[in-house]
Amino acid sequence: MIPPGLAYIADNIITKGNLLGAAKGRGAEWAKDLNLPKQGETIFFAGCGHQYASELESLSSLIRRIDKSAVGTDVAFGLANFQKKVGIDVTRLYSRVTAAKGNPGAEPLRDAVKVLSRLGIKFAYLAEDEPCCGGPLHYMGLHQQFTQQTQKAYDRFKSKGVKRIISLVPSCTYTLRQLMANNVQNYDLEVKHFVEVVAENLSSLTLRFPREVKVTYHDPCQLVRFLNLTEEPRRILKAIKGVELVEPEWTKGAYATCCGGGGGFEAVFPELSEILAVNRAKELLATGAEIIVTPCPGCIMQLKAGLKELKASNVAVLDMTQIVAMSMEG
Repeated sequence: MIPPGLAYIADNIITKGNLLGAAKGRGAEWAKDLNLPKQGETIFFAGCGHQYASELESLSSLIRRIDKSAVGTDVAFGLANFQKKVGIDVTRLYSRVTAAKGNPGAEPLRDAVKVLSRLGIKFAYLAEDEPCCGGPLHYMGLHQQFTQQTQKAYDRFKSKGVKRIISLVPSCTYTLRQLMANNVQNYDLEVKHFVEVVAENLSSLTLRFPREVKVTYHDPCQLVRFLNLTEEPRRILKAIKGVELVEPEWTKGAYATCCGGGGGFEAVFPELSEILAVNRAKELLATGAEIIVTPCPGCIMQLKAGLKELKASNVAVLDMTQIVAMSMEG
């Protein structure tokens, strides 16, 4: 019952520990010059969505090709294994990102490190030892595999002495905080999303955007509906001098419209996903905002696609980490 394309992702997570099935070292390249410790009681959890952000479109394209082919779910698992055994990185072949261009999708990660460091928070980054949270397995209905993955991830954290996690991707945060707690005995990790940490420490930051600007905010579904983080990101934006927060009249907070991404939906149902992305982009454009802010790599990808379809090239989409980092003085 699972679409072959999602079966491919599932196998990547189970056998390689990330959505793309890429070498773990590739995902950690963004931090190679930051000299972050690789072990500590508090860690920064980057997540697949940001670490492989520049290749997510390529992955979605690949999944659509698999789903439209005659390949069945069982064969999709087999093809993924065969691909890895012979050392072929298919998503690399589809990627539009070259080594010369770097990885612009990693900017939110580097900005998050900058902000957390400014707050005086001491943290480590597990780099190539960071496990996949396994969340997509849960949403695909592969509950046995998900339970195994969460136990594996939890054991990895404990072996590294982890007690607290600061996570950047809403889906990963919910998985680590709630779903993992439901599946692992004696679970004892404290998990917070980046916006929670910043909101709790706002008084220690002086924030001023380089110019006067109208900003609107898009609520990621998991952040607002599963983690109940509605006011924290808005408190952050309102604390930035030069930023005027403008929002839709009612499609915000718990009533925010979905961007059409998440859980592989954009890959399996691309036409419907595009309609939802365009509709949400229209709602946010109607506020007159020059910048759309959202703390989710999937939402960023979707909203950029919606804006591109609407030919709204004068509106930027930024992660919350980026606008905070841009607003820090000194």
